[in-house]
Amino acid sequence: MELRTTILIVDDDRDIRSLLAEQLSTYDLATFTAEDGRAMRRVLDRESVDLIVLDLNLPQEDGLTLCRDLRKTSSIPIIMLTARGDPIDRILGLEMGADDYMAKPFEPRELVARIRNILRRQGPGHDLSASADTPTLMSFAGIALNLQRRHLLNTKGQVVMLSGTEFRLLKAFAEQPSRVFSREQLARIGAGRDIQAIDRAVDLQISRLRSKLGDDARAPEIIKTVRSEGYVLAVPVERSS
Repeated sequence: MELRTTILIVDDDRDIRSLLAEQLSTYDLATFTAEDGRAMRRVLDRESVDLIVLDLNLPQEDGLTLCRDLRKTSSIPIIMLTARGDPIDRILGLEMGADDYMAKPFEPRELVARIRNILRRQGPGHDLSASADTPTLMSFAGIALNLQRRHLLNTKGQVVMLSGTEFRLLKAFAEQPSRVFSREQLARIGAGRDIQAIDRAVDLQISRLRSKLGDDARAPEIIKTVRSEGYVLAVPVERSS
């Protein structure tokens, strides 16, 4: 029996939760709902969830706080929702580790398209066409990027979780070391679709990656800045199964 994709909707507005659950169900997406961070954690403790649709404005713990905390232990994809259209909200959401961002009101079909797009990029767990010959580890500077589990093993052998955006950026760097990527290219890679580049958002993502890699932000040796051009992975990469 084929398992349905399961979405967790976290929003403090009961009507919005019900409406989204009903609309997503018409696209054969199973849903759970939660009104706040506490309820969200209860669902995650007992259920397997493929993606979280997370409202920014929540009581007690807001969506940014919940997204940041989730990223400490999980790489589950997150789409952030907000009623505010200020670009700073989008930048903050991406900085906290969200994979995508949508402003309310939005067209449900677009949300479904983004959900499917994100899950399609999740690798072997969601893409059954992945080849058995595909390398599972990309190693550089004493660090290993696990392509199946989508996390890092740092120089101390500790697991470091990555957001979907961080994983896509680092995978692109590792696949083409020494290539200089422009901010526009990195914005598209990170989002997995054509978007208008926001330089500050890309810079924040690179800053987060450097921190997780243990790369000195003041004098980076792994991901280097190329003035007026973009960023480059400046170390050799080894691939292994």
